[in-house]
Amino acid sequence: MITTYYTGASGMRAQQWRLDAASNNLANVDVNGYKKDITIHKAFPELLLRRMNDDGVYLHPFGSADEAPIIGRLGMGVEYNELFTDFQQGAFKETQSDFDVALDGKGFFAVQTPQGERYTRNGAFVLGKEGLLETKDGFPVLGENGVIRVKANNFQVDKLGNVWVNAKYMDSDELVDRARNEWEDTVLLDTLKIVEFDYDRDLKKQGNSLWKATDISGEAQIIQSENRPRVVQGFVEASNVDPVLEMVNLIEVNRAYEANQKVVQSGDQMLGALINQTARFG
Repeated sequence: MITTYYTGASGMRAQQWRLDAASNNLANVDVNGYKKDITIHKAFPELLLRRMNDDGVYLHPFGSADEAPIIGRLGMGVEYNELFTDFQQGAFKETQSDFDVALDGKGFFAVQTPQGERYTRNGAFVLGKEGLLETKDGFPVLGENGVIRVKANNFQVDKLGNVWVNAKYMDSDELVDRARNEWEDTVLLDTLKIVEFDYDRDLKKQGNSLWKATDISGEAQIIQSENRPRVVQGFVEASNVDPVLEMVNLIEVNRAYEANQKVVQSGDQMLGALINQTARFG
């Protein structure tokens, strides 16, 4: 009977984790590039129950067996396993801004922060005060050769992430060693640093749509041109959160929490009745 408390309490705790994840997903439903979190739980090892006082009559006498026949299994509740990030592709939103870029496929933009290099799917970039392409939080977007300097209405990003600029608006020293495109007066400035990881599910969220590499995820690896995701300029990737589904999850969590709460209450009432009856006839 005491196990009722542990089983019900573990169920309530599991629903609390689900509630936190669903609430966070709904709070970030309008954040570009956000990836929803999913809680994963696993059952405690089931306890195999057998009758203690039995004559050992077998219904299926094959193989080895105990004299006490099986009467069922007793679940011992659940425990929290991990918070899993679903990297499913989000929908595209057209912005018609040259500074907005979206990734169609697996990969991350690299940005420079005071804490080191971080990674994001949020391609809603802006032009910084020093002419740098930056995130809205002021972190410079990285190309394969360093930070990227552009000017308004003076650059294009192709589907491979190559940044092309108009040569006549560049300083003469910036033209050194730049590869000329087949388009007139256009040169290749740099290529967006788009990376992948061996185990992206083990990346650590840092807030502001940023991820940090961990020992388990492995270091960032630049994706080669033949495997790069398609880069789309003038669009941003919306979050992959389905608000209707998350609201349904919240309703399920509420009902499941109440059910586990009633289990604990029922166990308490039965234990109280048992103690009262034992005291009366003891």
